[in-house]
Amino acid sequence: MDEEPEVPAESAGAPMWMVTFADLSTLLLCFFVLLLSFSEMDVAKFKQLAGSMREAFGVQADIKSKHIPKGTSIVAREFSPGKPKPTALNQVRQFTIDSNKNTLDFADPDEVSQLKEYKEKFEAVAEDTRRAEVMLEEEIKSGMIEVRSEGTRTIIHILEKGSFALGSADVKSDFKPALEKIRNLLASTEGLIRIAGHTDDLPIATHRFRSNWELSSARAVSVLHELLRFNDLDASRFEVAGYADTRPVVPNDSMGSRALNRRVDISIVRGGVAYENVPAGPG
Repeated sequence: MDEEPEVPAESAGAPMWMVTFADLSTLLLCFFVLLLSFSEMDVAKFKQLAGSMREAFGVQADIKSKHIPKGTSIVAREFSPGKPKPTALNQVRQFTIDSNKNTLDFADPDEVSQLKEYKEKFEAVAEDTRRAEVMLEEEIKSGMIEVRSEGTRTIIHILEKGSFALGSADVKSDFKPALEKIRNLLASTEGLIRIAGHTDDLPIATHRFRSNWELSSARAVSVLHELLRFNDLDASRFEVAGYADTRPVVPNDSMGSRALNRRVDISIVRGGVAYENVPAGPG
């Protein structure tokens, strides 16, 4: 019986080719580490590229969103899923609060027209206020008159100082030149003219005025008569009211505060309607 050939015993350890492979892998790793250590990242170019990609694929919004905005429009190239809210500023802006809308809302033509009308009124009010401040500069410096604008109206505050005696509704002769300046200003403006008389909270009871209601109304009428004395203003533009002490501009807690509340306000209202919530006064 033939004997089986002897099988040579395998040598212990890794095969010979593994040593060569490990050396090559180590050399390649060193090579790439050297390449990385010698390289530099151009931060400026990276930011420029990132910004271009963001503008190309992103959506400009007033708030940050964690989700990709929905909706497209073949009409508007720049899309925001929120309804545009027009402002008086000449800026194209849309306010995005709902990124799940699938359609794009455009501004109502009536809203755009209304916004344009309001803008024209505000510009006219600003011009009226500027002209009033120039024409009444001397009276403003002397503390007899204050001028301000609020919404769609220019307000000329005629303070009691220099215009009326305490408890009287007769315009002082020294103040009539100031009313003449106001008359010339009103003649060159448009809109409703509202004259309102105001007093402090101290009660009054004389043979002529039974209360502050009569005193405030009488002062407003006295100013109206002076403005219409030469018949160069359209009387249909005027409204007259007396509010007594019901609309103070400051609390009636001192003599100085009460002096500010004793006034006659001449308001030039653009458009015939005053957009106001509370009566405005000096300051």
